[in-house]
Amino acid sequence: MDLTVFKRLFTPTLSVCAEKSKTRRARPCIRALASALVVTFSTLGMLAPCESSAAGRTIIRDAEIENIIREFTTPIFQAADLNPQAVRIRLIQDKTLNAFVAGGQNIFIHTGLIVQSRDPGALIGVIAHETGHIEGGHLTRTRDAIEDAKMLQTITTILGAAVAVGSGRGDAGQAVMIGGQSAGLRSFLQYSQTQESAADQAAMRLLDATERSASGLEGFLSQLGDQEVLSARFQDPYAQTHPLSRDRLDALRDHIRRSPHSVRESTPAELAAHQRMVAKLYAYGEPFAHVMRKYPETDTSFAARYARAIAHYRKPDLDAALNALAPMIAENPNDPYLWELKGQMLFEHGRGVEALEAYRKANSYAPREPLILLELARVELETNDPALLDHAIEHLNACHRMDGGSSFSWNQLGIAYGRKGDIGMSSLAMAESEFRGGSLSNATYHVGRAVETLPAGSSAQLKAQDLQEVIKSERERREREKNK
Repeated sequence: MDLTVFKRLFTPTLSVCAEKSKTRRARPCIRALASALVVTFSTLGMLAPCESSAAGRTIIRDAEIENIIREFTTPIFQAADLNPQAVRIRLIQDKTLNAFVAGGQNIFIHTGLIVQSRDPGALIGVIAHETGHIEGGHLTRTRDAIEDAKMLQTITTILGAAVAVGSGRGDAGQAVMIGGQSAGLRSFLQYSQTQESAADQAAMRLLDATERSASGLEGFLSQLGDQEVLSARFQDPYAQTHPLSRDRLDALRDHIRRSPHSVRESTPAELAAHQRMVAKLYAYGEPFAHVMRKYPETDTSFAARYARAIAHYRKPDLDAALNALAPMIAENPNDPYLWELKGQMLFEHGRGVEALEAYRKANSYAPREPLILLELARVELETNDPALLDHAIEHLNACHRMDGGSSFSWNQLGIAYGRKGDIGMSSLAMAESEFRGGSLSNATYHVGRAVETLPAGSSAQLKAQDLQEVIKSERERREREKNK
């Protein structure tokens, strides 16, 4: 279904690299960025055409693509002594080439970088480089160097980062992206040549440790090097925020000549997963005619058939989409993402009962995928069948245990409890939703009603009281900041 964009403020911390932050020249940049921040978030399981504000970008969530990338990169994170589950990978709906680290262990990747990556090795190489920034602590050092702490605090206030840190309620199922004046953004995210070289060295070491070739990273950086002849207006953001030098490329090529793993190629399974991911992103992001031109009927590969099914669905031509998808499901009956796509197609065309069955199939083959659980619960609620309310509540609670949830998922849980007549639990869920969405006044109202309504001394009331204190503290902090 088309992704709903919630222009909300979410909780993950944002910290970024800025070489200029060591001087007072950083202040106008930070102020310009803070004044123009826009947060957008999309989560409804499957990718779809995304809205985007003029100043911002859109974060998209897709279980299949996130899991493919995680399969590719888990060995890299482990080699860097990072907990793979603690590293959040989020996709930004943008056709340009870019990837960067923000907020500690959050790696943001433009969809354009994935679509234009030539093979899995290129994408893995870029993520290994970004992992080098995390491992090297570049973000923390740069943040410490920013002398205008008040401006940095303004940014974290806007994003609700202080709430996440102070309350321990950071949400792995949420993501943030910033939008603002492009000059300020480029400056604020600018890495130094020293940091870039250090991240390259880390990437080479991590790729060697996982017995992967660095050729993909070298090819990507060479591709960026070709953009040096372009004006800044036409350069991809990665080229602008990750300064490239000839020495860096020479060092990388020398490593490739010496490494025993440089001859390693991606496995057939990795290539197939990469092609599938690229086809999906392309089909959701491009017009029907473009998709059919890139993936003509004569191409009978899985990726091409997948792209055409999605293109027909987006056209929209439900019959053609279902006809294209049916043989794929017959050939791959245990594929949760094909069932998820079928559920999405049917649900958006008002065929809720059939969609429910498809989502149940998807959940049965991927029982621990929170985004599929969220979609299943959403369809269960939309059927307006009282018999399904308990199932929806069970699925939403499971989603929150696995992924923390989002403002939207907590809202859905509040609706489910409300329909059951459980005002206390509904109010608690709505308070969580509003808190995660940044509306402290609404959160205060709902959490107050939850404390009053829930059974005295119950675990639910204790949770409500804890949240009430967190909201109160955040309101007081914001008031202090406003009065400074």
